[in-house]
Formats: sequence, C-alpha cells, structure tokens
Amino acid sequence: MKSLLIKDTTVDERMAIVKESLNFGDGECEGVDMDDMYDDYIFGRRELADINREFSQAHAGEVTPSRTAEPSGCGMGR
Repeated sequence: MKSLLIKDTTVDERMAIVKESLNFGDGECEGVDMDDMYDDYIFGRRELADINREFSQAHAGEVTPSRTAEPSGCGMGR
C-alpha cells in the first residue's frame, strides 16, 4: 500500500484519497462537510491521522445505540 503521508503524495492524489478511499458517499456525515474537514490534508497542511484524531476527540461519546442502526452515509460503501 502506498503511503498516505503528505510528503509522499500530490494534491491530486490526496483529493482522490479523500473522495475514493475514505468513501464518504455524498460528502455529508451528520452535519459535517467532509470536503471541508479534509481540506488541510488535501492542501498539505495537516496529516490525515491528525485530522481524524482531532475529530474523534471532539465527537467522542456522541454515537448512541439508536443511531448506530441507521446508516448515516458517512463511510458507507457504495
């Protein structure tokens, strides 16, 4: 597997990684615009791991059992 680090990818490759590999479907994840969320990665300012860690910390505990049974479009396969 090719490295996903900014130093090993181009802007176009990072855009493809966000759109295809992370597979966010329509780009909406319960009110979070995933395109905007990953702009810092796409434009080489912050690594994916840092963005994902920050998002996880900010939203920890927000998922409830009743919400997990309903697909949200976030990270869902095609």
